[in-house]
Amino acid sequence: MRITINASGQILFGTPIDGLIEHARQAEADGFGGWWINQLSGTDAMTVLALVGHATERIELGTAVIPTWGHSPDVLAGQTLTAQNASGNRIALGIGLAHEPSVLAKYHVPFERPVRHMREYLDVLLPLLHDRTVDAHGEIWSCTTDFVVPPSEAPPVIVAALGPQMLKLAAHRVEGTILWLVGPRTVADHIAPTINAAAADAGRPAPRIIASLPVCVTDDPEGVRGTVAMMLAGYNDLPSYRAMLDREGAAGPADVAIIGDEDEVAAGLAAFADAGATEFAAVEFTLNDADAARTRALLKGLAARP
Repeated sequence: MRITINASGQILFGTPIDGLIEHARQAEADGFGGWWINQLSGTDAMTVLALVGHATERIELGTAVIPTWGHSPDVLAGQTLTAQNASGNRIALGIGLAHEPSVLAKYHVPFERPVRHMREYLDVLLPLLHDRTVDAHGEIWSCTTDFVVPPSEAPPVIVAALGPQMLKLAAHRVEGTILWLVGPRTVADHIAPTINAAAADAGRPAPRIIASLPVCVTDDPEGVRGTVAMMLAGYNDLPSYRAMLDREGAAGPADVAIIGDEDEVAAGLAAFADAGATEFAAVEFTLNDADAARTRALLKGLAARP
């Protein structure tokens, strides 16, 4: 299982562009194979990746994730192909539906037929990424256009999928799924068997299964868990995440976060490899410099293992 870095917290706390570039450079220097960020608030994730891609050499750069609502698939395709050119073909495009409460509050539109929404979104996005042309006519998303963009390869597309229908759609249409706040038991019993079986039935390669959770090596696990519980409390009220937490037998996000000493955190990460995850994108959730150094040192050591 590959160990990578999910740097979305850097976006959340307003790290300037120079700081984001340096964070990604350090992740590359530390030997990590991937660096992921979310589309949070007003900072544009794909613009960041284009800049980071121009300043790094090897590390994969991914979005985890860009919400489909508010991002027209043709515009996102153009942004992604531009970033692909800037990075030398190192972009992984992670997209997701977001959630009904946030969509209603932000866009004032009904959150309806999410699987059809994603299927039709991909009907526009994928042809543009692969062929630079599309003629799609759907109930939710339609587009007829041709592209002139800098030369680049089509990037892997990853869909944030949790439920059975979305997992099957991801298996049939894209390269895999990226998860958030999903524990190892749920990966083993639900995520991995569902998406792997669907990919096999469709004659497609085994999909990427990218898990992501807060991670902290610390001597104060209860204190860190308390902060995780406070900062991530809103996820308890989102039905898709609540369903995954219930499957895991977890009261909330703090119960699935991987927090403890070096041995405990290493064991927590190993559980995901055993569950069938192909990658773990660690959110380094640390409250002081000492814990930050210990957490990075452990992750760096694990990432270096064959």
